[in-house]
Amino acid sequence: MKILAIDTSNQAMSIAVLENEKILGELTTNIKRNHSESLMPAIDGLMNDLKIEIQEIDRVVAAKGPGSYTGLRIGVTTAKTLAWTLQKELVGVSSLKVLAANATSPDRYIIPVMDARRGNIYTGMYRFIDGKLTAVESDTHISAEKWAEYLSKKDGEFLLIGEDQQKHIETFKSQLNHRVSSAVPYQHLPRASVLGILGLSSEVEEVHTFTPDYLKLAEAEENWRKEHPDLVGESYVEKI
Repeated sequence: MKILAIDTSNQAMSIAVLENEKILGELTTNIKRNHSESLMPAIDGLMNDLKIEIQEIDRVVAAKGPGSYTGLRIGVTTAKTLAWTLQKELVGVSSLKVLAANATSPDRYIIPVMDARRGNIYTGMYRFIDGKLTAVESDTHISAEKWAEYLSKKDGEFLLIGEDQQKHIETFKSQLNHRVSSAVPYQHLPRASVLGILGLSSEVEEVHTFTPDYLKLAEAEENWRKEHPDLVGESYVEKI
């Protein structure tokens, strides 16, 4: 099975082409650019370098969030368009799980961290169980302080992963002390090759109904809901 994997959920953009678990090619950039302008040329360039026609792809795998609203829309829309026009399978994988899968620590809880502004983060809790990366806690949007306090009540050690963890590491250290550490620098960036391998065993999505997992409403929508409570069927509630 040939896979095209796409991750534009944050500043970094990563694409990869795999044949089952074999990585045929991968491109990752970590500069502040408009993914809408760079994604398709990057895909075209990688496919040309590999001398693979886009029609040869069997499955498109997208990082489905959480992350940047704009970045997620670009990646997911591109993935959906390719899957629909080429009549290929579409799979979505948590952007936080992609980060967590970079770690190689079977004895620690893996805590992916993405900054969500105003002291908040997108995060979760993962661990390798019998060699398989498993979500111990569901992905969530929460303040870094509350999450650190929550983790402090659990036994064990914790590994923070993701470029944004550096913005919040002191908050975690204040609660967890020596029980928390950061992954090595090269593990902090999401890799589309990792996304593609995770997508091999993920459930195929229905293209038309596939949407990003934002975990949090956009600020404009939150403000609208506050101003129109009578029109809101169900309000957003944080996990903790």
